[in-house]
Parts: sequence; C-alpha cells; structure tokens
Amino acid sequence: MERGRDVLVRAVKTLPGGPGVYRMLSRKGEPLYVGKARNLKKRVYTYTQLAKLPYRIQRMVAETASLEVVTTHTEVEALLLESNLVKRLMPRYNVQLRDDKSFPYILLTGDHDFPRIMKHRGAHTQPGDYYGPFASAGAVNRTITALEKAFLLRSCTDHVFAARSRPCLMYHIKRCSAPCVDYISKEDYAKLVQQARDFLSGRSQEIQRELQEAMQDASDRLDFESAAIYRDRVRALAHIQSHQDINVAGVHDADVIALHQEAGQTCIQVFFFRAGRNYGNRAYFPGHDRTLEPGEILASFLAQFYDNKPVPRLLLLSHAPDDRELLAEALAERAQAKVEIHVPQRGDKRKLVDHALTNAREALARHLSESNSQRRLLEGLAEHLGLEQAPERIEVYDNSHTRGSEPYGAMIVAGPEGFRKNQYRKFKIRTTRKLAEETEGAAPHKNGESTAAPGDDYAMMREVLTRRFQRAMKEDPDNQSGQWPDLVLVDGGRGQLNTALEVFADLGISDVPMVGVAKGPDRDAGRERIFLPERQPMLLNKDDPVLYFIQRLRDEAHRFAIGTHRAGRGKARLRSALDDVPGIGAKRKRALLLHFGSAKAVAAAGLADLEAVEGISKTVARKVYDHFHSAA
Repeated sequence: MERGRDVLVRAVKTLPGGPGVYRMLSRKGEPLYVGKARNLKKRVYTYTQLAKLPYRIQRMVAETASLEVVTTHTEVEALLLESNLVKRLMPRYNVQLRDDKSFPYILLTGDHDFPRIMKHRGAHTQPGDYYGPFASAGAVNRTITALEKAFLLRSCTDHVFAARSRPCLMYHIKRCSAPCVDYISKEDYAKLVQQARDFLSGRSQEIQRELQEAMQDASDRLDFESAAIYRDRVRALAHIQSHQDINVAGVHDADVIALHQEAGQTCIQVFFFRAGRNYGNRAYFPGHDRTLEPGEILASFLAQFYDNKPVPRLLLLSHAPDDRELLAEALAERAQAKVEIHVPQRGDKRKLVDHALTNAREALARHLSESNSQRRLLEGLAEHLGLEQAPERIEVYDNSHTRGSEPYGAMIVAGPEGFRKNQYRKFKIRTTRKLAEETEGAAPHKNGESTAAPGDDYAMMREVLTRRFQRAMKEDPDNQSGQWPDLVLVDGGRGQLNTALEVFADLGISDVPMVGVAKGPDRDAGRERIFLPERQPMLLNKDDPVLYFIQRLRDEAHRFAIGTHRAGRGKARLRSALDDVPGIGAKRKRALLLHFGSAKAVAAAGLADLEAVEGISKTVARKVYDHFHSAA
C-alpha cells in the first residue's frame, strides 16, 4: 500500500490545480479507476491520506503503479470525459453499466414522396422523424402494427415499392393504402403521414376525435364502407392508448429512474415517457463495490447511460445523485437544452417514481433468485465433473456452416449471473480450400489459420480454440483480468474433445478443465453423453437439473453459432461484383444497380452509358469501366 501511496505523492507534486480526469493504472497498465475532479491536485492528494480512506479505496491505492491525467477547461468537460472513458475502459473500481444496448425507435422517413414507417436502431443519420426510445423491439413492432392499421402507411422498402405492379397483402388486410399502385394520391397520403406525426407527437386525442367525426359523417352519408374503415382506424388508436398509459399528468418527455439495493446488489429501473406516453421500461444491474451509496451509483449510471442516448428535458429520480447540479449541466450540454433532475416527494410524479421503485424491487428479487439458482447449478456441475470449485466463467464453443460454405465458430460465456452476452465472440473461419486428402491431420498455421477443406469440423474447432487462447496468452498470460475460463465445453463427442485437448497441449495450457457434450443415439436430447479426458463417457439422469443446465449451455452456443452463420451467409449473398470496384460505396452501387438492373449489366455497360447514370461522375465511370475491362 505504501508503494501505491508513494506513486500518488510523487504525482501530486506535478499536478495542476484545475479540472480534469485522472486514471489509476496497475503495474500492467490496466485501468483501475477513472475519476474526475474540479481540482486535480486536491483530489488526488486525498488518496494519499490512507487512514481516512475506506478499505475498498485502500485496495485500489495499493494496486496503483502509475497515474495518468487529462486536463479539461471545465468540470463539466471532465464529467463528460470521465463517463466516456469508464464505458470504454471498464475500470475495475468504477460503477460499470452492463448491457448498454441501443434502443429502437419508430422512423417516418423523409427522403421519399410516400414516407415509410419502420423500426430503426442506431445512429439517426437517415432523413426523417424519429419517435422513441422504446424499451424493446417488441413494443416498437406492436406500435407499428397498430399505426399501420390506424394511418394505412406503407412499411415496405423503397425497392419493393418501386417494383410493385399490384397491391400486396398489406393492402388486403387493411394495413396500407397502396400508394405503390396509385390507390391514393400523394396529397391524401401526406395527410395520413401528418396525422401519424401529430399522434406520435402527443396530439392523440385530437386525431382520434377527427377520425370519430369522419366516421360519423360517412355513416350519415350512408357510406358504410368508409365508416367501417374509420371505425377500424379508431380501434387501432384505442389499442395503442390502452397499452401506453396516455396523458400521464405533468409528464410529457421524461425518463423515470428508480434504484433499489439489496444483498449488496443494485437494480435501476428506467421508464421512458415520450409525448405523454409510456414507451416501456428496462431493468439494469450495474456492477459496483458493495459499499457504494445510491447517490454515487446513480450519478455514475446516468453519466454512462446518456453518453450515447438522447436526454429528455426531465429526469424523475428516486434518489438524489451525487453532484446533481454538475450532472444536470453536463446532460444539458449533451441535449443542447435545459435538463431538470427532480426527486419528487409527493403527487402524481412521486407515484410514477414509486411505481418504478416497485418494478426495481421485483426485478432485483427475481435477479437474486436466479443468481442463487444459477450458483447451485454451477456447484452441481463442479461436483459431477470433479472440479475443485464451482466455475465462475464457462466458455462453450460450437461451429456452423452449410456444406462448408460461410463457416463460423462461436463462443458463448456463462457464469453465476447467467449468460454474459456482451462477452460472446464469433470467429470467421479462415479456411484455405485445399484438397481433402491434403488436410488429413492438418495442424494450424502460426496465425491460427486452418489448412482444412471446407466442412472439416475438427479443423474448424482447432482454429477457433487456437485463435482464442493464443490471444489470451498474449494479452493476459497470468490470468489477472478474469478473462480465462474455469471450464471449457465443446459441442461434440470424443473427437471434438481430443481436438481441443491437442490445441491446449500445443499451447502448453494444462490448468483449464475441458469437457465435450454429445447428443445420444438418434440425436436424442435428454440422453447427452458428457466426455471427459481419459474417462468413460458420463450419462446423467434425465431428471438431473445439471443436465438441463448443460443442455441450455449447449443450445445457446448452437443458437449463437447458427445465427452468426446465417448473418454471414446473408451478407455474402448480398455481395456483388461492384463491391470490388475502388471508390464505389453503397450510394453509388445503388445508383448503378437501379439504372442497369444488375451487376452483370453494369459490367457490360459502355463508358458513355456509365457516365449517364445520375450521381456517377466521369472519373468514377472510368474507374468502373476500367475495372471490368482491364483484362481485355
């Protein structure tokens, strides 16, 4: 501990007295902690007063071998930089936001005469209006379905829209007005789009009243067919409203965030309200030291959570976060608008927070129950396999291909908290296509490339494991970061297990247990055989919970491997000869294909024809022409 203190004492002498961010690093250069300070010199000095530090901070100081500092102009800039670095570096002693996925939105496109309604996830780069975020893809899909019924907007791609000669099924089931075949004018379709925008922007009651009046007017004119259409549209709007708690008093655009702690763990529940509607909720379980207080956890969570997400004008919280005013200023800078952080004590807003707290409490109870059950399964697995202790990290490997084409390997990770999906890895097999007879017993190259023929599952497994553990030995040879597995499980029988053991023998790895799992005769699930080195296969009782656990691990690896392979196969199918032309991106590729109809026609086109394509300059046309005619 004195050694770490001496490092900080020397650093304090040269530190400035202004704002900035500091990083404490271990002897291996790994980040231990990232912090921000209004006064770097004073803040780091506090770490040298060991007697006043809690035990957790004393441990951190003891591991500190060096200190890195970045100065900033303001404390707000320091806070923003701190949250960015914490998310990127994931230091051990910081609060860490896990499962930080992007949220889905509803997009009404703005680059077409007949805008399309669609689900969107990712950066808001496409022209149009975005509505959300929604807590889940399912919530978006249900809302889009209801909006299609209510406003008869198209959801097809622009390519499908341009190719239609007659209305598709969506028109016949009354979820589209068929603008692709001119069943509705551009002006009338624009009115439907505007109604949808108004509804999604909060004018739901007005839109519903307009439709009800139109339905009554059609009925008075004895136009019962039109009245029935308006009736169905009104019902669709009512369906959305019944599922989204319309008109929450005093809340238009806000996130309601509640924190509950129990048994040293924390659940943070986030509810999204946009245009007065509840767009769903999501639970988070941030990783942190058991001694941290709610205010510190919540402040770190908010800074990381809104690092890549739009910030609403109002945050309703269950606890006051540390540095509340500074956090509000930093979030306002991100939002380019005033952001209010409020901890309501009474009234309707407090009822919303209490509702979120109830959800957080229930979610944490389920999480703790699942964790306890998972721990018992891990202990049972260790007992069956003869391990010294329950594994904290299990890695499961599987491969997938279609007759040797587009082969991929997959690794999933599981532990006491369940599947760790942010640590899953995929491996595109680097197979060199040699004759099968040349690949008999082939060994991997130094770079992990297989010399096997396509479809050689053993060689694929050999390549995947070689690449995975060669990297582990290079980046973490002493297993200090917790990224080495306590158990490796391969999908397959004795042959796959022996292949994996050969890889470990070649790499000199002897302290990682390994097993193989193979289905029984006729691939009968429930009669899986467990293969261990130098032992007879093990057959567990059909009712043994550990067997179900092993099946879940194997099935998850299988699902991930197949999904990875299918995505790769779909990407390969979309690839065309134009992808190899220098200077041709997605936009120019699309222009060429729309003009000529196919890559083959582009290759056969003359220089003058290429220059006639909109968006293709003479220089680019020459590149395309030379690419396809250089051999001639």
